[in-house]
Amino acid sequence: MTEQGCSQFLQPLWDFVRSREHIIRSPFYPAMFSFITYMAFCLPYMALDLLCLRIPALKKYQVQPKSRPTLGMVLHCLTHTIYSHLVFIFPLTVTYWYWRRPIQLQSLAPGLHRFILDIIACLLLFDFQYFTWHLLHHKIPWLYKTFHKMHHKFTATFALTTQYSSTWEMLSLGFFANVSPVMMGCHPMTEMAVFIIHIYLSVEDHCGYDLPWATHKLVPFGLCGGPTHHDLHHEKFVWNYAPYFTHWDKLFSTLAKQTSKQSRD
Repeated sequence: MTEQGCSQFLQPLWDFVRSREHIIRSPFYPAMFSFITYMAFCLPYMALDLLCLRIPALKKYQVQPKSRPTLGMVLHCLTHTIYSHLVFIFPLTVTYWYWRRPIQLQSLAPGLHRFILDIIACLLLFDFQYFTWHLLHHKIPWLYKTFHKMHHKFTATFALTTQYSSTWEMLSLGFFANVSPVMMGCHPMTEMAVFIIHIYLSVEDHCGYDLPWATHKLVPFGLCGGPTHHDLHHEKFVWNYAPYFTHWDKLFSTLAKQTSKQSRD
């Protein structure tokens, strides 16, 4: 397929996005889009938490079958997320919007090959940034106690624990996620896709379920960690620092694999 053909493949979707340009250009859009996308990815897993109470067969997909979020835990995390978006994320995204304006959406969609390669490159760059940040916050006691400890309140993760973190942590990781596509000069469509994928993968990492369609089962050769990888980090604290991929943990000998559910329970 030629570059022009690849561009045409994504053009209808990009034309649909551009038809909502008046919404995208709003200073309120980034925070609202972030919160709505996050909740949209969390809700299916929250529903699965409820279904597990009525359908015992679903428990085989739980990473920690004996642990389940209570209503109080869910409300606590949800309240924190809403508070963080209103008090910190909203003002900063509005400031960022004013800094980057005027926002011009290109008329042509990116080529499909470039679109895919840029997404992979952004994810790999973020993975390195997060691994370095995360490792330092575990190895330096002051950083851990001051900024990262809050995120480890729950040793058995569920979807809404994804954004249960200190302001510094949330803003730092948000900065890494947003600056990578800008640094690489990605197409605005690619920026949006990367942002959505970051939220999805982060929620999946914390969802507490090892489902058949989980990313680490779709990507071969053990390249991705997935929910079992990150859940073990929350349970043991000293392994699996990378968010999505496994190569940095392999290189630094910080990779550990999940044991059987029976031995853990």
